[in-house]
Amino acid sequence: MSVLEVTGLEVRYGDLLAVDGVGLTLGEGETLAVLGANGAGKSTLLAALAGTQLPTAGTVLLDGAPVTRVPAHRRVRRGIALVPEGRRLFASLTVEENLLMGRYPGRPGPWDLRAAYDVFPHVAELRDRRAGVLSGGQQQAVAIGRALLTNPRVLLLDEVSLGLAPSVVTQIYDAVRRITAEGTTALVVEQDLDQALRVADRVQCLLGGRTVLEAPAAGLDREAVADAYFGIAPAPTPAPASTPDPAPRPTEA
Repeated sequence: MSVLEVTGLEVRYGDLLAVDGVGLTLGEGETLAVLGANGAGKSTLLAALAGTQLPTAGTVLLDGAPVTRVPAHRRVRRGIALVPEGRRLFASLTVEENLLMGRYPGRPGPWDLRAAYDVFPHVAELRDRRAGVLSGGQQQAVAIGRALLTNPRVLLLDEVSLGLAPSVVTQIYDAVRRITAEGTTALVVEQDLDQALRVADRVQCLLGGRTVLEAPAAGLDREAVADAYFGIAPAPTPAPASTPDPAPRPTEA
């Protein structure tokens, strides 16, 4: 059974159809990278999975149980955690206080403060510092750690590389690989193809709210991803040139 199964998901903002019939599945410990340009529907898809935006059609199953209409705070209790774009930490609280905001005492699992500090050792050194004075990369690590303390079945990561230096992004994704190696299932929304392929088992590309490409990450043709990303139809394969019939040989007199 899949940990997360989505069928025919549709999300509207008034007359705007932001997500149009998207389906996906995630198995235990698997990582799916959802790619697409700005406006493709990626963040709206995550919002619908996290429960902060209810869909207008479709179904969302978590461990086989429907959560399509379940509000966000109850989805956290059931095991869906979102790391939102922009981190959204409590600037006046310390690092450790922000981490503890994610703690969910009733949920079993391996993630506690010590485990989060093991994944992000530099965060442990900042535990008494206020979150508002941290760098972007440090804040991103705290935001992921906070989500881990909910002990999620599915971790949703929305554009964690946004606005960060390449070296910091590499460190963040190294940590994501450690997290998924512990068995946490992850869905990563990303625009950086190289980073997404480092952690993903499968890739799904959205365009205009629809899935236009699904493929295993291993050996993925980057040109095909670029074409799907920008909505470029693949060039037709040219037909082989026809060989003219040979001229008839003159008959002997």
